[in-house]
Amino acid sequence: MNAATPAATAAGQHHDERLIRVYVWEWPVRIAHWVIFFSILVLGFTGYYIYDPFIISRGHPGFLMGTMRFIHEVTGFVFIAAFLLRAYWFFKGNRWARWRQFLLIDSRQWRGARNMLRYYLFLRREPESRVGHNPLAGATYSTIYTLAVIEILTGLALLQHVAGGKVLGFFIGWLPLLITIQRLREIHFLILFIFGAFFIHHVYSAVLMSIEEHSGLMGSIFSGYKFFPVDFVAADPARIPGEDVLPVAPPGRGQRARRKHAAGKGAAPAPGSPSTPGKPSPH
Repeated sequence: MNAATPAATAAGQHHDERLIRVYVWEWPVRIAHWVIFFSILVLGFTGYYIYDPFIISRGHPGFLMGTMRFIHEVTGFVFIAAFLLRAYWFFKGNRWARWRQFLLIDSRQWRGARNMLRYYLFLRREPESRVGHNPLAGATYSTIYTLAVIEILTGLALLQHVAGGKVLGFFIGWLPLLITIQRLREIHFLILFIFGAFFIHHVYSAVLMSIEEHSGLMGSIFSGYKFFPVDFVAADPARIPGEDVLPVAPPGRGQRARRKHAAGKGAAPAPGSPSTPGKPSPH
């Protein structure tokens, strides 16, 4: 892997281009990501079937429709659980998972979003690289999360309209008083296509940025790790006051085994291990 990546050059000239492994996406972020992803696939398939039954049943057609509705409702609650986990991690997670990374709240983030937009419009050669999400991506995710809230509220209102229930009515019964059920159904259905369009762009931009940055972006959503030059991570604008300049990556399975073996022999811990904070190992 070449250390002189666009991710490094985007932040200016760096004196230390040693690559270090950075633990960017913690396990709650990755779990929520994949659960939301597969939930949207199932909800999109079953939801479109409810709108337009495109599968011909050899048995009783009502049984198939009932099965699709049941799968849609159960998956909807799985989606809500994953969304709540991710919302909680906006406040509990590391510097790249916090809510500040998803809002354009200062001039530096606005400038970064404009630069990234210019890159997508072929008006800029290099992307606005970040260790976590770039500002434009963060703002886009904020929009998607807002639409997810609307989708959850409209879905619960439609469920309450069909199934009833005092508890559900207590929490969501106010919404049909403001918007008719037919309008709620239209909003709920149309957001499906917005999610579909976002999914296409999301995959395209992830592959593109992985090629541009050479930071291991595509693999990071599985492992949590990305790779950047030391100075690029040290200059990361997402750092929270009081945090270490260079975050220490949690040790992998092999590294834990080596440290345990070394400890058994009385050897000193290797530089970059959690016992020596501020000196991450350049893996």
